[in-house]
Amino acid sequence: MASPVPVKEKKLMDVKLGELPGWILMRGFTHRGIAGAFQRGYYPYYNKYVNVKKGSLAGISMVLAAYVLFNCCRCYKELKQERLRKYH
Repeated sequence: MASPVPVKEKKLMDVKLGELPGWILMRGFTHRGIAGAFQRGYYPYYNKYVNVKKGSLAGISMVLAAYVLFNCCRCYKELKQERLRKYH
C-alpha cells in the first residue's frame, strides 16, 4: 500500500473539504510565498492563452475582466455609498 501524501504536498484539487482549512494554513503567506504562487499561476496561463500561434483576445480580455472585478470588489463600499447618495 502506498504511503498517504501529506496535506501540505497535495494540490488544491486533491484536497478534501475537511482538510481545506489545514491546507490553507500550511501555505506560505510571506512575500516570497505569495510571489511564488503568482508565478506558478502566471506561466501556465501565459503558455495557454498568450504564447500561441493563433492567438486571440481571450487571454487579454480575461486579465482585463479580472482587473475590473478586483477593482469593483475593492471599491464596493464606496460605490454603494455613491449609489445611495445619488437619489437622496
